[in-house]
Amino acid sequence: MNPLATQLNSVIENRNPHVLEMLSDMGKNLYFPKGILTQSAEAKLKAKRINATIGIAKQNNTVMALPSVTSLVNGIEPDNFLPYASSFGIPELRERWQKAIFDKNPSLAGKQISLPVVTGGITHAVSTFADLWVNAGDTIILPAMMWGNYSMTFGVRNRAKIIQYNTYTPDLKKMDLDAFEAMVLQEASRNSKIITLLNFPHNPTGYTVSVEEAERIASILINVAKGGTNVVVGLDDAYFGLFFEEESIKESLFALLAGADKRLVAVKMDGATKEDYVWGLRTGFITYGIKEDSTSSGDSGLADLYSALENKTAGCIRGCISNASHLSQSIVLKSMDDRSYPEYKQEKFNLLKARAMTIKEVLKDSAYDNAWDVYPFNSGYFMCVRLKDVDAETLRLHMLDSYGIGVIALGTSDIRVAFSCLEQDQVKELFDMLLQGVNYLRQSSR
Repeated sequence: MNPLATQLNSVIENRNPHVLEMLSDMGKNLYFPKGILTQSAEAKLKAKRINATIGIAKQNNTVMALPSVTSLVNGIEPDNFLPYASSFGIPELRERWQKAIFDKNPSLAGKQISLPVVTGGITHAVSTFADLWVNAGDTIILPAMMWGNYSMTFGVRNRAKIIQYNTYTPDLKKMDLDAFEAMVLQEASRNSKIITLLNFPHNPTGYTVSVEEAERIASILINVAKGGTNVVVGLDDAYFGLFFEEESIKESLFALLAGADKRLVAVKMDGATKEDYVWGLRTGFITYGIKEDSTSSGDSGLADLYSALENKTAGCIRGCISNASHLSQSIVLKSMDDRSYPEYKQEKFNLLKARAMTIKEVLKDSAYDNAWDVYPFNSGYFMCVRLKDVDAETLRLHMLDSYGIGVIALGTSDIRVAFSCLEQDQVKELFDMLLQGVNYLRQSSR
């Protein structure tokens, strides 16, 4: 093991030995390299005469650039988007995003969380989470209805075993927390560490739990940790903030879990991707919420623990993509500092909410009742229906080939509708045509 990794592991063990136990084998071996990076950083501070350490091209004391590139970017100086960014991310953006996390999650008041590390999108954050905390052969607890890419990330790349619990109650009114609790308790009885990932607003169904449901989820996980099982919880908050109804919790479950118990590691994965409608900029974040468990006390010990984890996370990024896009980070930071930023976000939120509410109103029509059941949805980008007697893939192809309408088939019975890309006046037409497709396939099968 590299001495730098050993040193980081020692810090983590001194501050909370359970965290070291929970790290994957890769996580234990990760470190942020010094060498050229450290020497370049030192030269940047002290080499006032000549600096021959940086692996970029410079001209006239600024970054070398093609006018055909720089002419396309207005308002940001080339030195602020063409050079490599740190593997940790731009310091100003990390601080700004951390402040935003506190602002959007009041329950974090008085708690200490890590400084977010910038990733190349939220998918990359999830992958980094898996690298640090999931070993081949580990079991990860996920809902039966889940984002399909989890299979690739956890099952294929990290070779974990995915086990799934029933997502919703039989009446499709709320999350099946009894099934979630039963599976968590079952795995806790078999393993010294359990891993689960929670995703609200949920992809693909667009559901966010109520405050009561969120508190029960947190209680289940915290009680397992207090009972002596190490618990790693990933919070995939890709669609955070898009909460359209009063009953849903308006905070991340990260706020309820961060620092809750010495045996519980909460990892928040979020980003500007959907929150700020900049999908292609690929700017995500990974943030830790942990409780210290050592003979020392005070925030300094927890700060050391977070620093060690941030170094391992940045080391993982360094060894994978080197760093997230400097231009994307600078754009996101500049956007967040715009005085009209909150107004712009509210405007887009209102549009998405109006579409979701229109769907709810349209689906009150009893004409649809015999064709499908509606999964609960109150947030995010998506909603799903469960077909009663028609194959989902057959219906998807029929809608595409016969009507020129695209929807997503999930399994044999579920259809996902992304209302995020619908205009409000297209909602009724879509569901009327979907019903027409169901009826056509029923008649054709007779």
